Amino acid sequence: MAVKGSYETVMVFSVKGGEEKAQELKEKFKAMIEGQAEEVSMDDWGKRKLAYPINYETEGYYVLFNYKSNTDFPAELDRVLNITEGVLRSLIVKK
Repeated sequence: MAVKGSYETVMVFSVKGGEEKAQELKEKFKAMIEGQAEEVSMDDWGKRKLAYPINYETEGYYVLFNYKSNTDFPAELDRVLNITEGVLRSLIVKK
């Protein structure tokens, strides 16, 4: 039996391509997390002003996920977040 851990992930998506593109990214990562984790909850914070410009953008679309998964899943999620175009920032924290 694999070891499970509780994790929290915050993602900031670019709104340069419109909020529809941010919604598509949110759904993509929601499906990925639900496929690999349990007790998934999502808190959609929506479009907010960034504290400082990232790639010349001043606004981002924020989403928070809480879930329980195997300890190797967060590393894979982080890898995919880092190579996905439209993701400005992400942070994964073990609770």
